[in-house]
Parts: sequence; structure tokens; C-alpha cells
Amino acid sequence: GMAQAALGAAGLHFDELNKLRVLEPEVAAQTAQLREECRAFVDKTAEFQKIVGSLIELVDQLAKAAESEKMKAIGARNLLKSIAKQREAQEQQLQALIAEKKMQLERYRIEYETLCKIEADQNEFIDQFIFQK
Repeated sequence: GMAQAALGAAGLHFDELNKLRVLEPEVAAQTAQLREECRAFVDKTAEFQKIVGSLIELVDQLAKAAESEKMKAIGARNLLKSIAKQREAQEQQLQALIAEKKMQLERYRIEYETLCKIEADQNEFIDQFIFQK
């Protein structure tokens, strides 16, 4: 007992296997436990980093997919706009054509009326000419 106390005072201790140690057995056990806990913590941290890494990758992929869909939507909207503009232009062309044909029709109607009047005048002249004979 006295020898153990003297060694203890000098900072030396026997462990459960009667090996001489600088640390008290309890402190040595706590140190080993702390080392294990640290190792587990480091492992968990590495696992967490892996999870975060794959999460970031997933978010990146989603962002790319969303960007791609957005570009498709913009393309489709632009296409619709250009189709609408084409339709508008076609409609204007057709309206102009209709206006032109209406004017042509009016000219033909006037020309027809004039010809009818000439024909009537000529018929009247022919009738008078025949009756005079």
C-alpha cells in the first residue's frame, strides 16, 4: 500500500494488468473513451458532409432542369408570339386584298351600267331606224 501511495505521489500508477502507467487508470479510461467518441464524431461528420454533398448535387440538377424547362417555355412563348404576328400580317394582307377586290367590283359595276345604257341607246336607235323605213 505504501509503495503504491509513493508511486501515486510521483504520478505513477498500476493498471488492471499491473503495468506501470503515467496516467491514473480512470483518466486513461476516460481518455480512451474520449478518443473513441472523437473518432465516432469524425465519422459522423464525414457522413454528414457526404449527405450534404449529394444534397447539393441534387439541388444543382433540379436547378439545371428548371432552367432548361424555363428556356423551353420561353422558346414556346416566342414561337406563339411569332405565329400570332404572322397571322396578323396575313390578316392585314387579306383585308387589303378584299378592299382592292371591292374597288375592282365597283369599277366593273359602273362599267356594266354604262354598257347597259349604251346598249339601250343603240337598241332605241335601231328601232327608230327600222320604223323610219
